[in-house]
Amino acid sequence: MEGVTIVEHPLIQAKLTRLRDRRTDRLQFRQILEELTALMVYEITRDFPTRPVEVETPLERTTGVELARPVVLVPILRAGIVMTDGVLNLIPTARVGHIGLYRDPNTLKPVTYYLKLPDIVTEALVIVVDPMLATGGSAAEAVRLVKESGAGDVRFLCLVAAPEGVRAFRRVHPDVPIYTAALDRELNDHGYILPGLGDAGDRLFGT
Repeated sequence: MEGVTIVEHPLIQAKLTRLRDRRTDRLQFRQILEELTALMVYEITRDFPTRPVEVETPLERTTGVELARPVVLVPILRAGIVMTDGVLNLIPTARVGHIGLYRDPNTLKPVTYYLKLPDIVTEALVIVVDPMLATGGSAAEAVRLVKESGAGDVRFLCLVAAPEGVRAFRRVHPDVPIYTAALDRELNDHGYILPGLGDAGDRLFGT
C-alpha cells in the first residue's frame, strides 16, 4: 500500500511471530516488543541527516558524523509507552512526549485525555509510536495533535497494521509515512486486527 514500509528483516519477522503467539507471557511480550522497536528504528532513520564532527581516537584525530537534527519520540499511551526504551536504547538523546488516547468501545473513536510534548517539535524528526494501527483513529488523532504543535517531519511506527487503518490514516495524513512489521488481513467487528496479536495493552500490563 502506498505510504507504507513493511520491514521484512528475518529477525523482525521471527520476533513478531513470538509476539503473536498466545503462549508468550507478559514478561516475554514486553521484552520482545522493546527489541522489535529497536530493530524497526534502524529502518525509520535510514535517511536521517548527519553532519561531520571531529573526534580524537586513542591514536589520532579523525572525522565522523553525528545526527544533524533532534529526535522527538511520542508514544501513544498506554501500549506505546513500552516501545519508548527500544528507541532510547539507540537514540538516547531523543526527547519524549506523551499522548494519552483511548478508543471509545461503542463508537471506536479516539478520546484524548493527556498531551505533553517537548518544545522542540518544530525542528525535530517526530516519531509517533503505537504497537498496532487498527482502525487508524488513534494514530490519526495523535499525529494531528503533533502537527498542531508545530511538527513538520512526522513518521508513524507500529508493529502490526490493518488495511482499514492504513487507509483511514492516509486519508487524513497522506504526507506521513507508516513503518510496520506486518500488514495483516482485516479488522473484526470489534475493531481488532486479524490475525493480529490480541490487545497489546492487555498483554503488556495484565489487564
